[in-house]
Amino acid sequence: MLRSSSSFARRAAMGLALVASLSFAAGDAFARAGSGKSSGSRGTMSQKAPPTTDTAPRTAQPLPGAQSPAAGMSAGAGAAAAAAAPSRMRSLMTGVAAGFLGAGLFGLLSGSGFFSGMGSLLGILGMLAQVALVFFVVRWAFNYFRNRQAAPAGMTPGHARQPLTPEAAPTGSHGAGSNGAGPMAAAAMGAAPQAAPAPLQLQERDFTAFERLLGEVQTAFSRADRTALHVRATPEMVADFVRDLEDMDKRGLVNRLSDIKLLQGDLAEAWREPGAEYATVAMRFSLIDAKVDKATGKVVEGDSAQPQEATELWTFVRRPGETSEGWKLSAIQQA
Repeated sequence: MLRSSSSFARRAAMGLALVASLSFAAGDAFARAGSGKSSGSRGTMSQKAPPTTDTAPRTAQPLPGAQSPAAGMSAGAGAAAAAAAPSRMRSLMTGVAAGFLGAGLFGLLSGSGFFSGMGSLLGILGMLAQVALVFFVVRWAFNYFRNRQAAPAGMTPGHARQPLTPEAAPTGSHGAGSNGAGPMAAAAMGAAPQAAPAPLQLQERDFTAFERLLGEVQTAFSRADRTALHVRATPEMVADFVRDLEDMDKRGLVNRLSDIKLLQGDLAEAWREPGAEYATVAMRFSLIDAKVDKATGKVVEGDSAQPQEATELWTFVRRPGETSEGWKLSAIQQA
């Protein structure tokens, strides 16, 4: 009887360990600001990849959902459908995987083996056939919605997202907004191609500000200091940071970032737009990056002792005429 109980306990422990490992694998392995993904806005250049540099020789990842003012696309049902399609696919695949795992764990705990819970070999093959059928149907639906989204027929310039101007937004807000040129300029944009953004010359103090912001944004994110993040990043980026912080809080985790050091950096491009100035900088940096369990203090993701390196392109924005103190983080892209 003791042997049987011990055997059952071992099976239960194995099952729980497997579930835990899958749970952590599904999470993000990065605690740093941005969580190792691309997000934010580069104004009119949002749909264009920044030039490669010595620091970031590979093409940067695109900004998901970013729209340029000339695209003439609204943030309405089309964008929602495009976002919903991959979400539905992920949910479906997650459900199938959960069923597979549940059947296996049932067999494991009952002592019949991990795969016994799914029946005979014929049953397994039948299930795989159904999974394959569902996969192809979902992929077809995903491509259908994506192709419909790719044809923005009937869109008008009135739906375009325009650069933010000092008159149209409170101090400290940057990114995409309304064009200060007014309705007449918007109508003119619909009749003629938009002029290319003008180059922007930067000073040494600008690059000093970029390096300072790298450390300050990471530190503010590590402390979950939302006020400090609002001072140093655009509302769009702050909203993304807050989502990451809330997600970690729900999981009972807290991020720990320290020893942020810029190892190498260079300018990818800098330009002017109506009402805003942008600069995209490639930065390779090192930092201590770890996620810690609040209850136990145990590191569950990352490393609390060994520095990690990352290469990202950070885009900064400020109002025309502002000093280097006016720069704010507008986008992060993985290189």
